[in-house]
Amino acid sequence: MRDIMTIPFNGVDSLIIACDNSGAIGMKEQDLVHVPYETVAYYAFRVAVMECIAAGGDPISVLLHNFCGNEPWDELVKGIDKGLSELKILNIRITGSTESNFSLLQSALGLVVIGKKPLAQTTDIAFANHLKMAVVGLPLVGNEVIEQADHVAPLAIFKEVSLIQGAMLWPVGSRGILHELNQMFPSEELTQEMVTTNVDMLKSAGPSTCFLVVVQPDQEEELRKITGNLFHSLQIKK
Repeated sequence: MRDIMTIPFNGVDSLIIACDNSGAIGMKEQDLVHVPYETVAYYAFRVAVMECIAAGGDPISVLLHNFCGNEPWDELVKGIDKGLSELKILNIRITGSTESNFSLLQSALGLVVIGKKPLAQTTDIAFANHLKMAVVGLPLVGNEVIEQADHVAPLAIFKEVSLIQGAMLWPVGSRGILHELNQMFPSEELTQEMVTTNVDMLKSAGPSTCFLVVVQPDQEEELRKITGNLFHSLQIKK
């Protein structure tokens, strides 16, 4: 099951609503990870927009829930704008609210991406042995995201892969690759022993630093060309 909400409307389209949160990441003294607020918002936006696009959504709006204080607002918006620029998405309205009555000891942020997709469009594929699967990027969390940035799957590559006809994409979250595989194929009951890959299947991927992709055999070469050295083959043996 995807981490999104789908709401049909007008009999033709659906709204796709995706969100992400972060806490104790920012520039406050008691934050556990210290990074600029632009970076905080960029990675929160990254998670939500990847979920939205993977579900077939075309992003139309971003809502920001800011608990970092009044001062970081412009920097937070700058981080969202950076992500939109990488995706080449224009004319997206960013709105939201700041908690300005009380000051928190640690930074906190919530972010929602709303997208639209045709009601009839499907983005899921039933499991079959002939399908080609891969992990793009590596699962990274905390300071690793900054220190190993070369292993983070770029938004531009995610968007390009999403344009492969019939491909199924699945961002990896804090529960790791194996958990997401079982979300992709809920009737298969996959175990670690069934999966062959050179990537840690149980490690948190933090702000979706990697994603899973499933394509038809004749599309694997195209996928490899797009993803380069971020491509990590994944095979399921049943």
